[in-house]
Amino acid sequence: MSLLALRPLLVRQRNLSLSLLRYTRPLPSLVCRYSTGNAPNHSSKSLSAGSDRTDVSTDVRPIGERVKENTKTASYMGVILLGVGVTGMLFYVIFWELFSSDSPNNIYSEALERVKEEPRVKDALGAPIKGYGEETRRGRRTRVAHTQYVKDGVEHIRMQFHVQGFRNRGTVHLEKRKTDAGGYEYRYLFVQLDYNPHSPIILEDNRLQQDAMRSAASPMPQPFL
Repeated sequence: MSLLALRPLLVRQRNLSLSLLRYTRPLPSLVCRYSTGNAPNHSSKSLSAGSDRTDVSTDVRPIGERVKENTKTASYMGVILLGVGVTGMLFYVIFWELFSSDSPNNIYSEALERVKEEPRVKDALGAPIKGYGEETRRGRRTRVAHTQYVKDGVEHIRMQFHVQGFRNRGTVHLEKRKTDAGGYEYRYLFVQLDYNPHSPIILEDNRLQQDAMRSAASPMPQPFL
């Protein structure tokens, strides 16, 4: 067979191949589109899963270190609360000492004023008169000595301080008891002179009267039958 006879056959086969290539070329793009549209969205699911787990703790420290830090924080809080309590107690004591009429400081001030205004004390010591607390061996003056106690269910306070005029010196002794009204009243108040200790200057002495009233108020013992 000659080449001229085969030429039509070759042209037909070429046209058939070109037709097949024309129809088969879009297939990869279709396959890619199909695979892209139907593939599961793993990235979006991962992001949503990550956002759903935002409540998970990110603290990766060892448990021992975290316990140690929590213990240290609790210790600091305890120290702070203790300091606040002590400070509040100090403020209460200072307020009671300065502003309460029944505080030892105010009892001392009131008693000193009564002693300074007493004419007999002025004559014995010599005005002006000043008061002070106990003295140390070096001559330093400390706070006024006082004692608080409870007897028969009643609060008492006993106090002693010194007074000095330009001529002589003396020691003031006093005792007060708490009344049913909530205030304090004198049981006794007198000045003991250094140059004549056996002849005190008595400003108040209510011991007999108060003891008699307490005895009358106490119930009489019932006879044994």
